[in-house]
Amino acid sequence: MYLTLLFLHSVVRWLVLLSLFYAVIRSYRGYQSKSSFTKTDDLVRHWTATIAHIQLMLGIVLYSQSALIKYFWNNFAEASKDLNTLFFGLIHFVLMLLAIVIITIGSAAAKRKILDSDKFKTMLIWFSIALIIIFIAIPWPFSPFANRPYFRSL
Repeated sequence: MYLTLLFLHSVVRWLVLLSLFYAVIRSYRGYQSKSSFTKTDDLVRHWTATIAHIQLMLGIVLYSQSALIKYFWNNFAEASKDLNTLFFGLIHFVLMLLAIVIITIGSAAAKRKILDSDKFKTMLIWFSIALIIIFIAIPWPFSPFANRPYFRSL
């Protein structure tokens, strides 16, 4: 089960990035062109937050089942000296949780705005901040903190 969840978490990462990037581009264009906030824009806002929440749930289950995380918390002083272990034990989890909170706040705030330009601006700001945090917190193959492949296999 753990490997299946790890694979899903790896795949859904790309859905989160694509939907978030698309939402940022769409909100930027809408804000710049002073467009109407359409039903499609609202669906993009909603599904971006939903996909991010699904990824969070997968991540929480993985976090609770991971041998690396259990080692980290059982041997905190020693384990926190290793950047790879510290990254997955604390940094990745905290930054991703923060990013999802930011997406959630941005989505809810945009939904409640009256003016279309305010909806686009709110999405643009909050989702962009979340996207930057997520890029930092992903264990890319080239990351100096901890690295993993672009896709995890089963």
